[in-house]
Amino acid sequence: QVQLVESGGGLVQAGGSLRLSCAVSGRTFSNYAMGWFRQAPGKEREFVAAISRSGVGTYYAASAKGRFTISRDNAKNTAYLQMDPLQPEDTADYYCAARFGSSPAASGNEYDYWGQGTQVTVSS
Repeated sequence: QVQLVESGGGLVQAGGSLRLSCAVSGRTFSNYAMGWFRQAPGKEREFVAAISRSGVGTYYAASAKGRFTISRDNAKNTAYLQMDPLQPEDTADYYCAARFGSSPAASGNEYDYWGQGTQVTVSS
């Protein structure tokens, strides 16, 4: 079993930044591609970014490209999502997910394990 714990969410003004962390335990972290998803109130979950298990390959939603950066530290068993600059439409619960294998994926159905989420609120 793999456990994922997100942290780093909070309230920030538009134009500000946050770095989300996803700490993974229970299995060999470097065997898993990682993804970040978000779900805003009243909306469906949507893909944000993903990274291969080596960290070399990254993939972004159009809404995140150029503003968000996904990364990972396999020595620390942690994935990150740097978000800058944030906009009010980025307000959502953010979830990290782990997918066994090397390839990042945009579909939530491709992921095996999920965290509980961390809330991000961006005020205008």
